[in-house]
Amino acid sequence: MVEDASGQEIRKRNVAFKLRIGDILKGVPMMDEGKFLFLELGDRRVVRVNILANCVDKFVQDDEKKFATLTIDDASGQLKLKAFGDDIEPLKNIVQGDTLQIIGNVREWNGELYVLPEVVKKVDSRWLLVRKLEVQNARKDLPEAEKGDSSLKDGIMAKIKEAESDGGIDVDTLIMDVEASPDAINGEIKKLLEEGLVYEPRPGRLRYLG
Repeated sequence: MVEDASGQEIRKRNVAFKLRIGDILKGVPMMDEGKFLFLELGDRRVVRVNILANCVDKFVQDDEKKFATLTIDDASGQLKLKAFGDDIEPLKNIVQGDTLQIIGNVREWNGELYVLPEVVKKVDSRWLLVRKLEVQNARKDLPEAEKGDSSLKDGIMAKIKEAESDGGIDVDTLIMDVEASPDAINGEIKKLLEEGLVYEPRPGRLRYLG
């Protein structure tokens, strides 16, 4: 606790950690007699989070029991936002497909992690890639998601093959959709190009050389 100029106590807000959903889901909820305390994630004690994700589902109940839930996805996993009472108002104008910046508190109920949002703001979808790069560059204390094994190569190849009907796939899209660090993904792409398994019809665009 700290005091303001009038001598009244002010509760300090917890840090809102910039995280991807996949990392949040790997955290261990720490409980005390059934009450959620924090999420243990590496050496961090996470209570508040700052997330960038797409809305993929929405439900609003606007009657005497006001309740709203959004399902959000950032390509590393899915998580729900839950709001109650008058707090549902910011969620009403959100539609499926919106890219959102969310700041809120992590909670747990019946084994499910969710977020009580404080701020929900529509942003440009390109910020999703920026966030992944931010998080990957700062994840030294987070559990590792990949080791650059053959499963990463197979996952990248599968995405490239799936995109053939669309004329290929952008490297930025692969970096967003594949759960691995950008450096690891770029390393595998370089190997695939050298092996002649894929080619670039234009810079930053990949196609399967089948």
